[in-house]
Amino acid sequence: MVIAAVILGLVALVGLWFVVTYNALVRRRNNCDNAWAQIDVQLRRRYDLIPNLVETVKGYAAHERGVFEAVTNARAAAIDAKGVGEQAQAETGLTKALKSLFAVVENYPQLKANENFLALQEELTATEGRIAYARQFYNEVALALNNKIQMVPSSIVAGMTGFKIRDYFEAEEASREPVNVRF
Repeated sequence: MVIAAVILGLVALVGLWFVVTYNALVRRRNNCDNAWAQIDVQLRRRYDLIPNLVETVKGYAAHERGVFEAVTNARAAAIDAKGVGEQAQAETGLTKALKSLFAVVENYPQLKANENFLALQEELTATEGRIAYARQFYNEVALALNNKIQMVPSSIVAGMTGFKIRDYFEAEEASREPVNVRF
């Protein structure tokens, strides 16, 4: 009778540990999903600013068609990107295209003084800061989730219940610097 009670108590403790560990994994996974959603919100905000920026610059530099097409194509690729790795690669392309656009702007002093352009420039700068913060936060919660998935004893529960390691949102070398929007 005592042995049965001890065994029952051990089973209850293991069951309780399993539930607590599983719930901690779910909480971290949900935090990671939420952090990714916040990146998406800021990226969408950036994508919404880009057409207005391109239209403003077009008014002054209509002959720079190739640059405008590159920005438009890069924006479309970034919007359609799926997953962390593909999104990071698409963001690198968009950053390069925006750098080309801002290089064109350097040749047009009237554009640099345009109120609409200045407002868009300020908004884009603020959005870039929000994107950087959201990426950093995502990587922090992905690290917490990955640690929980890989460390014993929670790795046992993670393996049994299908939790997967999350990729970090790492910028490629060319896009590690923010888009230069100062004039």
